[in-house]
Amino acid sequence: MSEYVEHAQTGTSVGRVEKRFFTFAAPPDVLTVESGRTLGPVTLAYETYGTLDATASNAVLVLHALTGDSHAAGYYDKADAKPGWWDIMIGPGKPIDTERYYVICSNVIGGCMGSTGPSSVDPATGRPYGLSFPVITIGDMVRAQKRLVEHLGVAKLLCAIGGSMGGMQVLEWAVRYPDMVRSAVPLATTTKHSALAIAFNEVARQAIMADPKWQCGDYYDGENPGHGLAVARMIGHITYLSDESMRQKFDRRLQDRCEISFNFEEADFQVESYLRYQGQKFVDRFDANSFLYVTKAADYFNLEAAHGGGSAVSAFAKARCRFLVASFSSDWLYPTYQSRAMVQAMKKNGLDVSFVEIEAKWGHDAFLLPNARLSGMLESFLDRAAADAAKEAGHAL
Repeated sequence: MSEYVEHAQTGTSVGRVEKRFFTFAAPPDVLTVESGRTLGPVTLAYETYGTLDATASNAVLVLHALTGDSHAAGYYDKADAKPGWWDIMIGPGKPIDTERYYVICSNVIGGCMGSTGPSSVDPATGRPYGLSFPVITIGDMVRAQKRLVEHLGVAKLLCAIGGSMGGMQVLEWAVRYPDMVRSAVPLATTTKHSALAIAFNEVARQAIMADPKWQCGDYYDGENPGHGLAVARMIGHITYLSDESMRQKFDRRLQDRCEISFNFEEADFQVESYLRYQGQKFVDRFDANSFLYVTKAADYFNLEAAHGGGSAVSAFAKARCRFLVASFSSDWLYPTYQSRAMVQAMKKNGLDVSFVEIEAKWGHDAFLLPNARLSGMLESFLDRAAADAAKEAGHAL
């Protein structure tokens, strides 16, 4: 996620929250993933905010991006330096208003923030899975989330919302489980990775695997491949920014010096120091193998191939929900033309679609930052979804 996570400027915090755990697929009822392998038991870490109403019709599922987690809002302790990663959007009086909506956010399978992943203990061996963990897909992530949503008593989501890899999960939800999704908000995302996006992910994975401490994924009894993981994060982080944001934030300013050093050990430029800091901070919180798995899942994602025989129009023919699609003008990782293509495919199916390209200088990270236009559109979109749900409930009486 971004270093830009900050407290919201409007509304109030959901306050202190608790990470919870849901375990399912205990043998022999294991989860068969798309690769054909099986997994079980499976645990999902999750958080909820707000209260599920009497008709269970106000549930909003928030899906996190690549290296995010279930901690989307609030804080675990008042001493926390930062709140959840989307605290600007979730809480009383905020666009995803927890006085009106029951918000669910889970960590994806394959992750390392409480959900079952390569660092989890394999019950068959008593040791961490490592690379024996099955390769998973966005579809596998969503199938696991469905089990959690049903466990929480929700038969139909008012809305599924997510950005980046979270947006991929939103799209997967909409076409895989059309009867369970009333509305959907995919932000700064795509129906399939471009060659450019795959290339950056592959270079990042190779950085991890080239670290001698990686040990073919079996490093849990020793030192983590910290250098490789830090470089992988540095590579990824560059793709989240934009030329303009980096120019404004750093330009060619030197870091704690007046002249260049003429060596390779020290960071001469502020941007070098910044990337080294972001890389090291990432090592302290994320598992290297999980990074391999979630980036591979994102690269494998291809909505039209999985659900439409290669056609985006055919894939979205399965969807039934209303969409709000948003892209950001400076996002070169998932540029606007990709959002326009999915919107065109949605409209060819007669779906109710709103689309906006938001002017923002911060690149792909922009969906995580305060933006009055996005906040207003999201609030109105949820208002409309809630009104339609109430109308349908009234007709059913």
